[in-house]
Amino acid sequence: MKVALLTSGGDAPGMNACIRAVVRTCVYYGYDVYGIKEGYKGLVEDKFQKMDRHDVSQIIDRGGTILGSARLDEFKEKKIRKIAIENLKRRKIDYLILIGGDGTFRGGIDLEREGVKLIAIPATIDNDVQGTEYTIGFFSALDTSMEAIDKLRDTSFSHQRCTVVEVMGRDCGDLSIYSGIACGAEMVITSETGYSESEVLEKVQKAKDDGKRHLIIVVAENITNVSELAKKIQKNTGYDSRASVLGYIQRGGSPSAFDRVLASKMGILAVDLIKSDVHNQAIVSKGLHIGHMLIDKALNTRVERPDLYQYLDKIR
Repeated sequence: MKVALLTSGGDAPGMNACIRAVVRTCVYYGYDVYGIKEGYKGLVEDKFQKMDRHDVSQIIDRGGTILGSARLDEFKEKKIRKIAIENLKRRKIDYLILIGGDGTFRGGIDLEREGVKLIAIPATIDNDVQGTEYTIGFFSALDTSMEAIDKLRDTSFSHQRCTVVEVMGRDCGDLSIYSGIACGAEMVITSETGYSESEVLEKVQKAKDDGKRHLIIVVAENITNVSELAKKIQKNTGYDSRASVLGYIQRGGSPSAFDRVLASKMGILAVDLIKSDVHNQAIVSKGLHIGHMLIDKALNTRVERPDLYQYLDKIR
């Protein structure tokens, strides 16, 4: 049996822990395992590297991905995927394991339709794969966001300031709402809540009138320009106001214990499915309990999750 694996899209803490689990489980079963450098780009450019258990030593605590990642929009084209498939066939690869997010999964669906047997593992700080409650990297990014917002709160309190913090998450508000609850934010703005500038200014003004010393407002990226919002808050409410964009700091750093365990369990299950000749599956979680479902279903069927916006209303 020959198994290849790649990491694709944005990097996420815990990817290395997952790579480690896949490689060592393959070695346990006596399978040959190959790492593909730089995601789908490396698959097209034939960047395969045979791996053994020693290649993944000392990486469980490292952020990023030792295999590297790259975005390749051209992979949507059938002629480009054909090159990738020929590379897999020439090397007699039986199974491909994909570690990544929404875009990685969509590329996997196309490959499956064209005859490649594969398993997809969700790893993205955005937590935007619908069929899994948590993706690898989400809780590590949450820890980073929480630590940063906690520090911003200290200076916000000292200067009686309203601090507007932009958190990553692309089109999914999970990282913002979890950060807001973990840090005691007064307001969280995401695509799920919708955005009304007048309502925000009204709520901030009420807080000022009520004598609240400081505020934290968490805003998901792509909702509004947080610098402009901070200026309008200062102009209209009297609060000294500042904006902070956390940005790519949320992608880096050592993975949390939760992500290390989740990544290890998901990597092991992926290889166990291969051993049973099961493919076209995404590994999914409900908390730390893991299972699997069709990749297409994982992208389009949202697992039941708690209504954290309701929680925020009660405790802010």
